[in-house]
Amino acid sequence: MAKSSAIDKELSRACEAAIEGTKQKVVMSIRVAKSKGAWGKGKIGKAAQMAKPRVLAITIKDKGERTKAFLRVLKYTDGSVLEQAKIYKLKNLGKMEVLTSDPSGCTFMLGFDNLRNQRVAPIQWTMRNLDDRNRLLVCILHICKDALGRLPKVVGIDIVELALWAKEHNSRDSKKQNLKDGPSGDLLSEGDTTVTVGNDLVSQAEEEEMEALLGTYVMGIGEAEVFSERLKRELHALEAANVHAILESEHLVDEVLQGLESTTICVEDMDEWLALFNVKLRHMREDIEAIETRNNKLEIQSLNYKALAAELDKLLEKMHIPTEISDCLTEGAFDESHLRKYIEACEWLRSALCGFDALDPRYTTTIAVKEKRAYLDIIRLTFVRRACAFLRDYFVNLVDSLMSDKRNFSQRGQLKKPDHADIHNKCRIYALLLHHLKILDKNSLTPLRKTYCSSFNQLLRRETREFANELRAGTKAPKVQSAWFEGPTVPNQNVDTSMISGAYSKMLAAFIPLLVDESSFLSLFMRLEVSSPDPPSIHDDDVDLSMMEMDENNTNKGTVDMGALNESLHDLLDGIQEDFYAIVDWAHKIDPLLCISLHGITERYISDLKAETAGYVNLLLDAMEDKISTLFTRFVDEARHQIEKNDKNVKQTGVMSFVPRFALLATRMEQYIQGQSRDLVDQAYMKIIGIMFVTLDKISQADLKHSDIFILENYAAFQNSLYDLANCVPTLAKFYHQASESYEQSCSRHISVVIYYQFERLFQFAKRIEDMMVTNSPEEIQFQVGLSKSDLRKVVKSNLSGVDKHITAMHKKLMKNMTSEELIPTLWDKCKKDFLDKYDSFVQLAAKVYPGENIPSVTEIRDLLASM
Repeated sequence: MAKSSAIDKELSRACEAAIEGTKQKVVMSIRVAKSKGAWGKGKIGKAAQMAKPRVLAITIKDKGERTKAFLRVLKYTDGSVLEQAKIYKLKNLGKMEVLTSDPSGCTFMLGFDNLRNQRVAPIQWTMRNLDDRNRLLVCILHICKDALGRLPKVVGIDIVELALWAKEHNSRDSKKQNLKDGPSGDLLSEGDTTVTVGNDLVSQAEEEEMEALLGTYVMGIGEAEVFSERLKRELHALEAANVHAILESEHLVDEVLQGLESTTICVEDMDEWLALFNVKLRHMREDIEAIETRNNKLEIQSLNYKALAAELDKLLEKMHIPTEISDCLTEGAFDESHLRKYIEACEWLRSALCGFDALDPRYTTTIAVKEKRAYLDIIRLTFVRRACAFLRDYFVNLVDSLMSDKRNFSQRGQLKKPDHADIHNKCRIYALLLHHLKILDKNSLTPLRKTYCSSFNQLLRRETREFANELRAGTKAPKVQSAWFEGPTVPNQNVDTSMISGAYSKMLAAFIPLLVDESSFLSLFMRLEVSSPDPPSIHDDDVDLSMMEMDENNTNKGTVDMGALNESLHDLLDGIQEDFYAIVDWAHKIDPLLCISLHGITERYISDLKAETAGYVNLLLDAMEDKISTLFTRFVDEARHQIEKNDKNVKQTGVMSFVPRFALLATRMEQYIQGQSRDLVDQAYMKIIGIMFVTLDKISQADLKHSDIFILENYAAFQNSLYDLANCVPTLAKFYHQASESYEQSCSRHISVVIYYQFERLFQFAKRIEDMMVTNSPEEIQFQVGLSKSDLRKVVKSNLSGVDKHITAMHKKLMKNMTSEELIPTLWDKCKKDFLDKYDSFVQLAAKVYPGENIPSVTEIRDLLASM
């Protein structure tokens, strides 16, 4: 018998080489012949196509708990090398069919579910013998059961026969393997794998039951046909015995049938009686339901009638308008003595209107309700019109009575601070009436506010004008010169203008609190809150109409309507600013520097105003602050213009007049600083000092020969005059340091010119030595052209012989053209120090380059300078 290719290890290794890199393991490889047949039954012989040699390999791949199995089709290339031709997933295997048209049983087909829709006939595989076929099929079934958990459909072969073959093959291959390999043989050979697959097709328990059943019928039976005949005879015997037993029990069956028939008759009679009773009960139930429905409707109707009657009574009560109320609100002239009665009528009218608004919406469509509501609106509008006309006349007459009495205003020789407490008390009497008017008609207060504000605006403007005029007439102050930087004389520093600032403070102290109080009173009195609570009832015994709801600390006060408030405040206070502007202009004409103190006073008042109702007063103060700043800026610009006039491209010497005058101006400005006006003064300092420095630079350019002398004298004068102020004013300290730097630079340049004028050859020689030492060693320099020892001796002789005369000439040169004699000692000391430093550098260079040469020492020159 030929050796099976299923156990050919060479073939297995060739398959593994063909699928190398796929991480799959070859379980079985076997040679087959491939052919294609038609759909349905396959045909062998001429119907089959030419068979092609192929190798089928079953491979598996472990992925953790899951195992994937594949059927690979390999073909030969180049005669003996295998390569992959096709691959199928065994999870898609649905059918294994052995073709019955092949008598040998070696041809089979594998049907895959995912290939059913292809219009190609399934491939037919032909094995060499039945053993090879069984090995492959058993292996596939084993993998499908263990790895995939299911078995494909098997057609054309008995699964029991396949299991018996696997068992027999298992025992036979085990014996061969033991004889060949001994006890140490490979138990995991290909044959063992196949046998294990066969045992797994039928479990051990099923196999034992099958053997027990077959063992019962093996006795004396040699062929299956005889066994089948015997079973048929036993079946006929059992059926005959069953029929005989049934015939013997016939009388019992008859008795049972008779009993069933009598029971059926009784059941039918009972069913008829039950149907009759059911009809009667249904009619009775319908009658009861009809009676209950009528009773419920009658009861609901009765309740509805009672509720309707009660609701109509309430509606009639709400719709009733007492005659005394309607007469009070609509008839006769508005009388101040009946104010309490009017307020009671307003309360009733508000209550009635709220009652109509609270009615069910279905009532509002009725004619009676519409008529009553329209009548109430007529009463409401009539009363609002009467009350507004009365209040407009009242405000006008109240202000006219105050305006006609001159004692209420400032007079010659007597300042009168306005007091509106009495007029406010007279207005508070109608505070509650205004509240009701706002609720009855929210637009009714707008014309009232206009009338109130225009009337009181006349009163406030006259009070302000009279107070300002008398304030200026009663304050006598000297005229102060405003031109600080031109003219022969300087403004007197001892002039006292504090009474002007005091007058301005009196003006603000008298009217700013008054205007704030008027603004708050207007907001409360004219009901400028967006939402306000209901007022107390007029019937409360402890209610005082003159003070009602006018407490500024009232916690129940609503949010202020800022738009309406600002509009009313504009009408109330417009034009008052002109009298304040007149005071500021008056103070500015007397002394422009008073703007500093006025600015500080105004800032303090601005910072103290926090109330929302003081918004317009804040605007007034802001406008005054802007005007004061504008006037002061105009003064500063004029001062800058006066300083710029000194730049005439004409040679000027000495200290300019505007330098010491600025020190006097700064001292005076610091005296006027009050409150938060520091920024205003600092800005003025920066503008004036900036133009001073620019002008000094321009003047110095007119005479470049003496520019350093001019600069250092003026900057020294600037520092000397502002020394004390710079210690306490940071802005002046910054310019002080700037002037100090310019002074030092000018001093250094001027002293260098003076020194080089007398000792030019000496220090130029030193400069040439320094330049030459960059590229040459000190020993080589004395051999350079112009730097020999003889050249050194000539330079020393020309500059240092009679050095005392040169130093005297240097001192005279330093003093020449200097107008500030107090600067000369300081400059001379600095000149001697700079000369010694330069000479010391020269001596050190000469010692390195010309050792042994006789040059006067630094000590000799220092002693000589000290003795002069």
